[in-house]
Amino acid sequence: MRLKEYIQTKRIIADGAFGTYYMSLYGDGSKPEKGLAISNLPELANITAPERVIGIHTEYIEAGAQLIRTNTFASNTKSLLSDTEAVKENIRAAVTCAKAAAEKAEHEIYIAGDIGPIPAEGVPHSDNLTKEYIMIGETFIEQGIDILLFETFPELETILPAIAYLKETHDCTILVHFSVNQFGYSNTGLSAKRLIADAEACRYIDGTGLNCGVGPGHMKKLIRKISADDATFLSVFPNSGYPKYLNNRLTFTDNAEYFAEKISEIAESGICIFGGCCGTTPDYIRKIAAGISLDYPVGSRETVAEVTVSSEKPAYGFMERRVKDPSHKLVAVELVPPLNADDEKLLDAAHILKNAEVDVVTFPDSPSGRTRADSVLMAEKIRLETGLCVMPHICCRDKNAIAIRSTILGASLNHITNFLLLTGDPVPVLFRQTTKSVFNFDSVGMMKIVQEMNSDTFSEHPVTYGGAINHNRMNTKAETERIRRKMAAGATFFMTQPIFSAEQAEIIRQMKKETGATILVGLMPLVSRKNAVFMKNEMTGIEIPDSVIDRYREDMNREEGENCGIRLAREFMAMTDDFADGYYFSFPFNRVHMLKKILG
Repeated sequence: MRLKEYIQTKRIIADGAFGTYYMSLYGDGSKPEKGLAISNLPELANITAPERVIGIHTEYIEAGAQLIRTNTFASNTKSLLSDTEAVKENIRAAVTCAKAAAEKAEHEIYIAGDIGPIPAEGVPHSDNLTKEYIMIGETFIEQGIDILLFETFPELETILPAIAYLKETHDCTILVHFSVNQFGYSNTGLSAKRLIADAEACRYIDGTGLNCGVGPGHMKKLIRKISADDATFLSVFPNSGYPKYLNNRLTFTDNAEYFAEKISEIAESGICIFGGCCGTTPDYIRKIAAGISLDYPVGSRETVAEVTVSSEKPAYGFMERRVKDPSHKLVAVELVPPLNADDEKLLDAAHILKNAEVDVVTFPDSPSGRTRADSVLMAEKIRLETGLCVMPHICCRDKNAIAIRSTILGASLNHITNFLLLTGDPVPVLFRQTTKSVFNFDSVGMMKIVQEMNSDTFSEHPVTYGGAINHNRMNTKAETERIRRKMAAGATFFMTQPIFSAEQAEIIRQMKKETGATILVGLMPLVSRKNAVFMKNEMTGIEIPDSVIDRYREDMNREEGENCGIRLAREFMAMTDDFADGYYFSFPFNRVHMLKKILG
């Protein structure tokens, strides 16, 4: 009987922690200076000491485990410091060990291919990471393992493309476990309830749950917030407790009796699979098996309703006029905060915009990775001095989940409720030795945090946020899919990179057609040939054809250069009038006086 069929009528007991138990038996237990030394990785034993691996699996099975996880949590190129062929060899050896232990069992054993997070520098989402997750999953499937368990993940976005591919191309069962802290949040700032809801809503995922991060007591509290009504296939794998270092050795308190007691209490919530994470040994599993019935509690597996996490009240923000009058073209103007403490020119530009037909003024968040005045504080100063509707950009290059929540809260308290949420430009190479990027998640992950804040913290007055579109990317299909993902994460509008050709306009028109997104088309009225050449060669994400540069003569004076930029802006507006919901202006050197002539 396949796992999905079995758990419809019976609960299942899984194994405990392989890695910490292995280290307690065979490792020196010392605290390495920087992570676990490669020579100590339990996964290496799949090849160097398979009898140890088989022995640990056997101990868990004899303790009562019906599901065991392969010894492959860290079997990836980054953790093993190896190439893909070596990873495949390691996974094959791990499967061989698990099967050898299962064959000796007196009861049926399910084997899950264990897949942990691949360490990644910078933005945690990339095609290379997706390819490696797919490679790992397919290696398991090739070895006859049809249960894939992605565990200890802080969010779904990192692995979703790989999961979708594996599910669409193979007959397999996919489980996803998230890791959160005792307050119920992952290190990307998403709540356990939200994470479970996202996984439950994904058609590629068969079951979800929580593992690691917390002990059984905190796990019980979290599960109370995520009842059986929130998921049809829920698993819990808490730690034995919280680790500590004693005499420079990592240790866990031996509290198997307490652990089993809490698991018994959690079991009343209709959980499908019980197991253990860090610090749990075969003794913990033995006590779980002795303390709970494999039958579901009466009434705990009733048909559940679809879970949604959203605000009942629509968030219009600066788009309110467009909502009331669909014929109105929104106008957003970007003002770049200064590199120093002199904001005189920016204030002058803001006061010019005060008398213009502008719906919102936006402020970039240290674009190109160069330090500028804080976007939120700059927006607040302009709002107070001019009364303009303002919208700071917020990127996740420099902020973790705590800082982002704090920033949104503080901005909201100061009546700033419009945001453009971006992944952000990387730190320039020159400064990477002294300045480290955060990038715990990308813009979609950040939007999910704010979406959750709208549902909880801002339920009465939700904030409005949108995202960026880079129509110049090679893979426009992937960019279109990101638009859909951002919309699902609550984005209500999009601003594009500046357009400089009919071809670029057509790409955005197609994206609008396929997604139905509210799109403000980017316009950058260049002011001279020198300005145009610089933007073409120095700014990533902006594509300026030679035909545009040729419109500017070398000997143009300031007025002639600005007039050329104005004419081009009008041409692009006419080119996109049939689909654009508005325009997003970026004026070189904050020359916002050009706007009046452009709008006519």
